Amino acid sequence: MVEEEINGKMTLNQPAGHLEPDESLIEAVIRETDEETAWQFEPEALVGIYRWVHPLKNETYIRYCFCGQVAQHNPEQELDGDIHRALWMTLEQIEARQAEHRSPLVLQCFQDYLAGHRYSLDLLRN
Repeated sequence: MVEEEINGKMTLNQPAGHLEPDESLIEAVIRETDEETAWQFEPEALVGIYRWVHPLKNETYIRYCFCGQVAQHNPEQELDGDIHRALWMTLEQIEARQAEHRSPLVLQCFQDYLAGHRYSLDLLRN
């Protein structure tokens, strides 16, 4: 999890972001996780693809949730500017702080992961 400041409010989210020009989705997942947590992430499967409409902004967001392994950590690495810190949390801690989640998709991704949802990365094409 990452603790990030959005519009002056502290929120909890999984590492997330946007695609850079000519970047694959897998490359973006690896880069965003590194930039926001300082952990090297190796995606192994897609947990789900989610659509959410922000109730106040009426903007639609698409989220891709991945699971995998983390290996190397660089504690000296600076995190992205809006990220305050990376957190390792139990499911109970995540559920207890739902009011701080950036969207309802934060918890939904964990629930789907625990339910065993896994899709091959071969599903994603450039």
